[in-house]
Amino acid sequence: MLMRGGTSKGAYFLAEDLPAEPALRDDLLLRIMGSPDDRQIDGLGGAHPLTSKVAVISPSADPKADVDYLFLQVAVERAEVSDRQNCGNILAGVGPFAVERGLVPAGEKDTSVRIRMVNSGDLATATFPTPGGRVDYAGDAEISGVPGTAAPVVLEFPPGGGELLPTGNAVDVIDGVEVTCVDNGMPTVLIAATSLDVTGYEPPRDLEEDVALADRLRTIRAAAGRLMGLGDVSDATVPKLTLLAPPRDGGAVTTRTFIPVRCHTSIGVLGAASVAAGLRIEGGVGTGIAAIDPRSDRVRIEHPTGFLDIESSVAAAPEGSPSARRTAVVRTARKIFDGTVFPRAADRPSGAHR
Repeated sequence: MLMRGGTSKGAYFLAEDLPAEPALRDDLLLRIMGSPDDRQIDGLGGAHPLTSKVAVISPSADPKADVDYLFLQVAVERAEVSDRQNCGNILAGVGPFAVERGLVPAGEKDTSVRIRMVNSGDLATATFPTPGGRVDYAGDAEISGVPGTAAPVVLEFPPGGGELLPTGNAVDVIDGVEVTCVDNGMPTVLIAATSLDVTGYEPPRDLEEDVALADRLRTIRAAAGRLMGLGDVSDATVPKLTLLAPPRDGGAVTTRTFIPVRCHTSIGVLGAASVAAGLRIEGGVGTGIAAIDPRSDRVRIEHPTGFLDIESSVAAAPEGSPSARRTAVVRTARKIFDGTVFPRAADRPSGAHR
């Protein structure tokens, strides 16, 4: 099933319909999505990381979850499939898909699906309308980066067991730049845009074409990955790097996020959850940049194509690191088509012919 989830698009599969062996599964997915090819002309992929994603769904053995969700990022220009991160946008389609495939019974009005994100072990609950016991994708919820309206999918994340500040510090200094390393569902590095000699309001393409900026970001990401306990991240898509600037349109902050070298045209759900929590860290790099209302849990994060609202609260521990108390977001999802995909044939050995 091809679905839009939030501001991403991907192919959703039942785990039982794919090879159990990861190497065989990944080879098949590369051929289904059309990678490696910068146009993905021979597959389902849309020639961008945001449209070259896969969700693998199965019943969960965890008593706290109904289904397991494995997210796989299929590289566009490389023969690479990565399971080293979650995706909160594709997550928005997991609940509806589980109902469509009969993994979870639908309620008469709404349905809540408890989801275990296999990549990290974290949990989420997706709640969406199912009038008459059928998923209804039509509605009046709007999200930036997606035309029109659709039914709301409320994603709620219980407090996780990991460290909100993986390095134990509100601020670390990497390559002479102050950063805040935060993980509230997605390892993310917050950086004041001006500390890298940009404004943070530039169009994504302009930032991508800035060679000097790319070199600085590459250096910072490599060092931050080690500090955050992620090891060598040269072949990984995490941690994300988010540049912060003061808000322009009534939100809390303006952002530009890199995934890892392409500049996101919006912002990922879990990345936004980490940004929202990171802005509430006393003494973090967001201090003096973000306009946070201490009376409200809502944080509006501005991005290149609009904004994303996150409900986020952080508990300040008397001793030790602060921790996330609540994180929730409204997304939308839509079933685009349901059918049979015919993968590109496996490459023949060199010199082979018909």
